Amino acid sequence: MSAITSLPPSPDEERHARMVKYALAMGIRLVCILSCFFVPGWWLIIPATGAIVLPYVAVVAANTVVRRQGAAVERPGALLRVRRNGEA
Repeated sequence: MSAITSLPPSPDEERHARMVKYALAMGIRLVCILSCFFVPGWWLIIPATGAIVLPYVAVVAANTVVRRQGAAVERPGALLRVRRNGEA
């Protein structure tokens, strides 16, 4: 039987964690886009690549659901065989 602390996160907590990951990636993308205006020459390839690739990475990371090992939820109060007097 699993303890109550091994339950998976609630849908609200999981959604919040995914939104934080997505917002962080989009914030980094914004920095990449802004740095495209200030980086000269061939160095422009680095922030431009980040600005192009990060939306895909952000969506994939935000939609990935992490399953914890041992997070299976068991029904409490499993059926037990009750022995009556005289039964083996």
